[in-house]
Amino acid sequence: MIGALLPEGVATVSAFGDLTPEEDDLGGLFPEESAAIADATAARRAEFTTVRLCARRALHRLGVPPAVLVAGERGAITWPDGVVGSMTHCAGFRAAAVARTEVAVSLGIDAEPNMPVSSGVLEFVSRPRERVRLCQLSRCRPDAHWDRLLFSAKESVFKAWYPLKRRELGFNEAELEFDPEAGTFSARLLVSGPDVGGRRHDTFSGRWTVERGFVLTAVALTGPH
Repeated sequence: MIGALLPEGVATVSAFGDLTPEEDDLGGLFPEESAAIADATAARRAEFTTVRLCARRALHRLGVPPAVLVAGERGAITWPDGVVGSMTHCAGFRAAAVARTEVAVSLGIDAEPNMPVSSGVLEFVSRPRERVRLCQLSRCRPDAHWDRLLFSAKESVFKAWYPLKRRELGFNEAELEFDPEAGTFSARLLVSGPDVGGRRHDTFSGRWTVERGFVLTAVALTGPH
């Protein structure tokens, strides 16, 4: 599902739930990864392991050997040289997307359950104009929980933004517009965007879908290298 939202050349792997040790065909966690979740619950360890196996399988499709994938500041992963990537997980779904830097300079993917966000969350993550548009979108596509889609899309934008700027992007620092027919969205940055190859990106473009009880969003930022 997530692969359909990303351009050719991006490798994706997803799983509906956690994989068992018997399904781990790439040797399990590295010691550094195991140390990162030493005090975690069993559920968190399973989630952590599964999404990294998805990432390593995706890297394998690019011809990249398994690598340590430990989160640093703001959860950003240090990917192997020449590779960009993104991972996501929610209840019942895990996924990873990776690409050579010749294909993309940054990636962001996010998955969420297709259900309303908790009380008070929408006001925190959205701008007034976005909330007005969500009402219109709900009439056009009532099968989607647009408050959750907005949250997910902003998460994808942040994941693509952070490796390039290395600073927080607040929910109110980007304003999104969705095309309910094309399955696309655009994010207008309200702060200075990242410079890629001498060109500043003040708008991120992405794609979205609603399938199998999930909302999925993805951003692939491309540019000269």
